[in-house]
Amino acid sequence: MTQQRLATIDMVNDCDGFPDLETNPRGYADQLSRLYTLVWEDDQGAFPIGYLPITVLDALRKTPVSIRGRLDINPTARTAALWQNLKSYEERTKQAAQLTSYWRKNQTFRLLRGWRNEMWPVYGRNGELLMSIERAAMGLFGTTRYGVHMTAYLRRKDNTSDYDFRIWVPKRSSNKSTYPGMLDNTVAGGLMTHEDPFECIIREADEEASLPEDVMRRSAVETGTVTYIFITDERSGGEPGYIYPECQWVYDLELPSDGSVVPKPKDGEVESFSLHTVEEIQEQLAQGLWKPNCAMVMLDFFARHGVYTPENEPYYDQICARAHRFIPFPGPHWDYQHPDTRC
Repeated sequence: MTQQRLATIDMVNDCDGFPDLETNPRGYADQLSRLYTLVWEDDQGAFPIGYLPITVLDALRKTPVSIRGRLDINPTARTAALWQNLKSYEERTKQAAQLTSYWRKNQTFRLLRGWRNEMWPVYGRNGELLMSIERAAMGLFGTTRYGVHMTAYLRRKDNTSDYDFRIWVPKRSSNKSTYPGMLDNTVAGGLMTHEDPFECIIREADEEASLPEDVMRRSAVETGTVTYIFITDERSGGEPGYIYPECQWVYDLELPSDGSVVPKPKDGEVESFSLHTVEEIQEQLAQGLWKPNCAMVMLDFFARHGVYTPENEPYYDQICARAHRFIPFPGPHWDYQHPDTRC
């Protein structure tokens, strides 16, 4: 059976799958019926920090209090709060580690099979750190996830393409627990607690693509962020239906046209890199070969660089709006000032 080709709006929907209250109130209400909102209370009152699936709330109820810590549930408001009694970042981080390690040991969630020993941040109303949680467990709590993505390209004009971009596209390792064998942005990775986005993309560029630090510091350009709310499926390495609000810091890297700097696999995350025209990438995207959030970053790249315009792309406004969706949970994305390159 031939797979249906994807339009750009299908790619957007695949990545930004959480219904919007204003444009799809019925879908939004239906999605919330399967969730509790994770909240935190400070001296100004309660505010949301994540989305808890009912399955996770049930697991919390069944976990011994000595392991889980304090849990406050408001069935009427459909909210839940964890560890409000703990006064410090260190105490809350320790409690989160105890809980998630217990679930990992007891194989409570398949998602935890991808344990990474990387700590990711959860922020409060004013940008303060509330706690850090193991990367693989973040999806259980539906808190905002942060990362970095970069598109590396060179300029080459010939009759094989209408555009002078030639873009380096990696194929993910077939051994990866998430999206094995799919196509990706040239470099991408998760942003750990206290890590600066630019330092993170330099680290990832070395680890994944063997790109020299001096090249990165000289030529990598921050172009803004891409934000969306993803709903996981069977490709995500765990149970489907987790909510991933995500903010990706996005970078462009123009490499020398003579091919003197070429990305090469290093840490096993990538099987290979290949150089593609815009048209070839558009065909790959239409065939559904790209990891969903990387497809969104690529659509943003095309919009920023004039490949897509309001005149030639019927979903241009949707691409630009939903690649920069408001995420209702606090963090550095709230105060971020976008460069003028944003579409």
